[in-house]
Amino acid sequence: MYLLPAIDILDGRAVRLAKGDYNRVTVYNEDPVEQAKRFEDAGATWVHVVDLNGARSGKQENLALIERIAESTSLKVENGGGVRDMAAVQRLYDAGVSRVVLGSALVVDKEFAEQAIGTFGDLLCAGIDARGGEVAIQGWREGAGVPAEELVAEVAAAGFKHLVYTDISRDGMQTGIDASAYERMSRVFGNPVIASGGVTNMDDLRNLAQVAQSIEGVITGRAVYEGTLGVAEAQSFCDAL
Repeated sequence: MYLLPAIDILDGRAVRLAKGDYNRVTVYNEDPVEQAKRFEDAGATWVHVVDLNGARSGKQENLALIERIAESTSLKVENGGGVRDMAAVQRLYDAGVSRVVLGSALVVDKEFAEQAIGTFGDLLCAGIDARGGEVAIQGWREGAGVPAEELVAEVAAAGFKHLVYTDISRDGMQTGIDASAYERMSRVFGNPVIASGGVTNMDDLRNLAQVAQSIEGVITGRAVYEGTLGVAEAQSFCDAL
């Protein structure tokens, strides 16, 4: 189990959205690259970067910043947002990204998703965001009308070995996590999942540790910005599992 502190980029700044609402934005750092260096200095080995502009528009809009994070740190970069075609995946690979997350494309362009996993393999990760058990797409603005467990099973069958599963109702709300949800998704997926949404403090990591065999990594955002979870302590805890 490893820690992925999150940097969500909107209009060139590191922000967090409450429940995925673009109208409820908190800016935490004007410079996402500087923020990544802070995470590195605290001992993080991974960083989860989301191009929120790209997630909304369907086009990569913060590629230069993502490339600078990869170049300026030793962090492994997991990135998603606006990845809708093979050229976008290739650009991220060329930029030094270690893992590329496909989100909306899993629903709206399954042909591309299947082509991408066939070409790029382990570079790719499925990103499934759910609200009330239903998949949300297009930067969380739309419900896809697809049960989350159904899509999890589909991406597993397509060959994805990594999955970020986000509970939108908890994301950015510091309400704690539901470890059983990730355990259930891991069972459907057939591999450990990356847990995202609601991680607030060390108690949440301890809860996830109880189902550690189901958890590949843990994404946390607002908690590390507001000090309820320390990156150094959380990283050490994950390293010890």
